[in-house]
Amino acid sequence: MPAALAIVPVTPFQQNCTILMCQETHEAAIVDPGGDLERIEQALQKMQAKPVAIWLTHAHVDHAGGTADLAEKLGIPITGPQKEDQFWIELLPKQSAAYGFTPARTFTPDRWLEDGDTVTVGKVTLQVIHTPGHTPGHVVFYQPEQKFALVGDVIFNGSIGRTDFPRGNHQQLINSIRGKLFPLGDEVEFVCGHGPNSTFGRERQTNPFVADHRG
Repeated sequence: MPAALAIVPVTPFQQNCTILMCQETHEAAIVDPGGDLERIEQALQKMQAKPVAIWLTHAHVDHAGGTADLAEKLGIPITGPQKEDQFWIELLPKQSAAYGFTPARTFTPDRWLEDGDTVTVGKVTLQVIHTPGHTPGHVVFYQPEQKFALVGDVIFNGSIGRTDFPRGNHQQLINSIRGKLFPLGDEVEFVCGHGPNSTFGRERQTNPFVADHRG
């Protein structure tokens, strides 16, 4: 039975926190709980979902700022991102203060992720793809049967992630998109960290940063 997705915009940056629920077991993973935890909990209740894990694409505050509090409140483990983002986790208190967010606490993931790993919620399994560039430890979650991906801030509808943060790398980001994401297939729909969904095929045609015609 396929997964159900609910997108909950959180924080002043309107980051797309995604709840991914197995429709058979109603177990759910909360992906990138940046803040506004009451909004996330309301969405869980509306779905009648049983949260069993937090998954992180990367550790910028708008994606990870609510992680420690939510994991503690719900008693669930934290999975991801890749370990190269540890320095961003350690900077969460400073990040939240700098942007005027609710104070964010540091944490240690129960499991770091690596390229080629899998994560499972209920009877739904997703592949983990390490996609550095926006941050060095960024990962993407890909579900091959339903052909969807949760891409964080790697690529957006019509844009790509910023690389002017510490340890960002523009060419690395381009390589992640073209070398790891586009080969998954034009029909794959992705949920990005901000803004509306798109497909890799559409971005290959129209994205001004990574479209095929840009060579």
